[in-house]
Amino acid sequence: MLVPKSPMTLRRYARCARPLALGLAGSLALAVLAACGDNTPPPPKLAANAKPIPKRSTADQRESVAITVYNSDFGLVREIRNVDLGQGVISLEFRDVSSQIEPQTVHIKSGSPTRGALSIFEQNYRYDLLTPQKLLEKYEGKKVKIYRWNQATGREDAFDAEVLSVQGPGGPVLRIGNDITYGFPGRIGFPEVPANLIAKPSLVWLLQSAEAKQKIEVTYLTRGINWRADYVFVLNDGDATGDLTGWVTLTNQTGTSYENAQLKLVAGDVQRVTANMNAAEDAPGTGAGYARQEAKREFKEEGLFEYHLYTLSQPTSVLDNETKQVSLLEGHDIKVDKRLLFVGNDYYYRGQYGQVSTNQKVGVYLDIQNKETNHLGMPLPKGIVRVYKADKSGAKQFIGEDNIDHTPRDEKIRIKMGEAFDVVGDRKQTSFQVFGSCSSDSEWEIALRNHKDGVEEVEIVEPMGGDWEVLASSGGTPVKKDAHTLTFTVKVPARGETKVTYKVRVRWC
Repeated sequence: MLVPKSPMTLRRYARCARPLALGLAGSLALAVLAACGDNTPPPPKLAANAKPIPKRSTADQRESVAITVYNSDFGLVREIRNVDLGQGVISLEFRDVSSQIEPQTVHIKSGSPTRGALSIFEQNYRYDLLTPQKLLEKYEGKKVKIYRWNQATGREDAFDAEVLSVQGPGGPVLRIGNDITYGFPGRIGFPEVPANLIAKPSLVWLLQSAEAKQKIEVTYLTRGINWRADYVFVLNDGDATGDLTGWVTLTNQTGTSYENAQLKLVAGDVQRVTANMNAAEDAPGTGAGYARQEAKREFKEEGLFEYHLYTLSQPTSVLDNETKQVSLLEGHDIKVDKRLLFVGNDYYYRGQYGQVSTNQKVGVYLDIQNKETNHLGMPLPKGIVRVYKADKSGAKQFIGEDNIDHTPRDEKIRIKMGEAFDVVGDRKQTSFQVFGSCSSDSEWEIALRNHKDGVEEVEIVEPMGGDWEVLASSGGTPVKKDAHTLTFTVKVPARGETKVTYKVRVRWC
């Protein structure tokens, strides 16, 4: 690899090539140098005697804020603030940021068209919050006042004390006069708040400002904010159609609020490195909030790389410690295919104690085509579908729920509702014969019983292993669905029984 010779060229090379991976080919490195040019100004230097001017920025200075939330418990925050910085070397305390921020992802830039309007020397993330325990810890080895109420005089008596230790269950260990004691009753008075304790987590920059007032943009990733999709499907009387409503349930436990934010959601499996990269990651989250629905606002969907992006049409406030719901979609008169599946056991068709299973459950499923012709056709984020149906009085009753994965348009959604009550089945092996060491024949009988007043269609699903072929069958037409699955689709009469038999030959070597 070609390496620049002069120190000045080396500094320019390092600055320009920073986004690139180490170990680039020599030609690519030269291309980077050519793109940077030789007139790139060196980074600013902080004068040795420079005394930073303290400045503070809060959420009141926000011009706009946008949040992109991923359904993996993290989000991207981008906010623009109008800040009165002044000119010179500034220590800017940037408040009202997430308490679960990932500091290594923070980026700040000036909105000024003037080059060099804002230069960054140093960035710090301060999360050592002002609490009684932290305050005591900072005063270990220092003097404090202890105030205790005196009933005789009707006022507080003050005692000079030195904090020796704050560890242990008995409270702080104090030196008062010539005594060393603990559990001393009274309130503690501190002369001042230590400089390294703050009320809220804050970003602090040491920077140089060339313009008194600037518009700055700050972006960062944070944990503690998440969303999920929840769906409600109402099935009609005949189990043939239904209405689907989708909700976005958003939870903010970042420790700060984002008012009038432009909200975007990303659905998909986004790759993230899971290593512990900052000391603040172990900070506990805040408690659960309250649910608030905003059904009048809708999301617009678009593709983003290999994911899907949903943008809320209007700004919304995402408050700290809040759970809120926003309408995602609505679909009416959606066709449904209700299916009954009788699935064989994967492990040698055997039950819990080695016997062939009897009175097996028949699973109930709803199949929905996510197509425009079926009044859907929108990419659906993963979530829980809860299904309801009205009883004879008209009251809706809950009849089942299931998880669905991210589902593109024109794909099928399958919802498992539970197990059938009135349709049951038995399976038994009627013969088994081994040929040599690599082949066997077996015969099976499957009996399905329907206790309902109407005919039911049931799909029998038999798992298969090895190289297999059906030699004979009765009661239904065998279908080789794939290399490991045999199926039969049969009609079971009202209050009646249907039997299916088949003989299969399996070769395994």
